[in-house]
Amino acid sequence: MIVLAFDTALAACTAGVWRDGVILACQSVNTPQGHAEALMPMIERMMTSAGLIYGDLDRIAVTVGPGSFTGLRVGIATARGLAMASQKPAIGVTTTEVLAAAVPLYEYGDAEGGERRILSVVDSKRDDVFAQVFTADGLAASEILNLGYDALAGTFTGNLIVVGDAAQRAVISLGQNAEASSASALCAVEHIAFIASARPIDPRGPLPIYVRSPDVTLQPGGGALR
Repeated sequence: MIVLAFDTALAACTAGVWRDGVILACQSVNTPQGHAEALMPMIERMMTSAGLIYGDLDRIAVTVGPGSFTGLRVGIATARGLAMASQKPAIGVTTTEVLAAAVPLYEYGDAEGGERRILSVVDSKRDDVFAQVFTADGLAASEILNLGYDALAGTFTGNLIVVGDAAQRAVISLGQNAEASSASALCAVEHIAFIASARPIDPRGPLPIYVRSPDVTLQPGGGALR
């Protein structure tokens, strides 16, 4: 299976082409802003580097959140547009499951007091986090929650290996039973593509997962100019 995968939910713009477990082409650029300008040229370069046309793809995979509101809209709109043009299915995967998939097996194997679970934490940029816990076999063991750092210890218990861009601060809040993973705090193409390759096709296409309301809302009356 050939999958074009990309992420604009976090601080980087990442895109690549994956075929049956092998990355054919991949690039990631730190772009806290400007995903809209960076994404399509990057995708075009990756497709060219892989020697493929869009008709060669089996699936298009994109992260659907939680993460940057603007970044999510850019990524999902791009995936939907490419899917429509190429007549290929677009598959959404969450940032939390992609981050959890990157944690090395040796980090969450047998631990004193029982097997560790994986906690994915994404910085919301509002002094709190988006968090979700996973079992060692990659199954979600909670919903995606939006929590303050001081609420983490009361919500997630047991031995935890913590991954994501909020991991270091989360570990401090969680205490001695939590340890930061060595895995990247960004979403890697190989994990986006692998998860998407096994996911059933949703006819609705990828849908954003915001978890909380946007920071900016329309004024009463739709914000019309007066």
